[in-house]
Amino acid sequence: MPIAIVTDTASYLTPAQIQKFNITVLPITVILGAHQYPESALSNRQFYDYLQNNQALPTTAQVSLGQIEAAYDQLVAQGITQIISIHLSSGITSFMSNLKMFCQTYTKATVYPIDSLMASAGEANLCLLAGRLIAAGQDAATIAATLERLRDTQEVYFAVDSLRHLARTGRLSNRSALVGSLLNIKPLLTFNAAGQIIAIDKARTMRRAFSYMTTRLAATQERVDYPLHATIIDANHPELAAQWQTQLAAQFPAIRITRSQLGPAISVHTGEKTMGIHWQRDWQSFNH
Repeated sequence: MPIAIVTDTASYLTPAQIQKFNITVLPITVILGAHQYPESALSNRQFYDYLQNNQALPTTAQVSLGQIEAAYDQLVAQGITQIISIHLSSGITSFMSNLKMFCQTYTKATVYPIDSLMASAGEANLCLLAGRLIAAGQDAATIAATLERLRDTQEVYFAVDSLRHLARTGRLSNRSALVGSLLNIKPLLTFNAAGQIIAIDKARTMRRAFSYMTTRLAATQERVDYPLHATIIDANHPELAAQWQTQLAAQFPAIRITRSQLGPAISVHTGEKTMGIHWQRDWQSFNH
């Protein structure tokens, strides 16, 4: 039974990863003033230039069910009978609940909708593990269960330069936790078990935010009995991301370290210069 993977651009997979596992990536729409762009057609430079120079703050529109149906139909026409559809957290978009309802009536293929409960690396790693297991010949139901096991091991912490964007777009679930003066403060955020963004602490500098994250990572490493994979995530802050990668590699030689990013669709909510670290069981450690 041929199996395909569908995801959205919030996974920020690289072109090589998409090609290797033949992943269908549907674009989230980014709205800049009067113009709408599929995220895949909007460069980071164009987006951040807009963010810095325009008062009208950008917004997003989720992948439509029309896009989903067209993509699924195209895969079915290619002989696909099972689809693993991995998407942005249900805690920050209504897309997943809409998709699950749609899948109950879509009869041309069996669809397994997977809520990543996150974005960026959390979503991407599920896609990469799915691709690895499809290549190994596993069936879609078994793969979906394994993806949930991987998802259950994930943690992420990130620091934003300002809460302005998250507060404006309504993506911060406990805004009151950080009420007060936030001048020169880096709010520390995470995703909770429901996939919602919550504030958990604050740091005065990115260096202190990094120290907070690495302390949490060290605690996880002590607690678990499986290999870890950590991903440094940045929103247009590649120089600091490279520094963090070097420091993490030196501090945690047993952990596989990679990098990802937050592109326009997520940076609409977090703002520029956001930095984070995501970690979970290394998806490459799952047996075929």
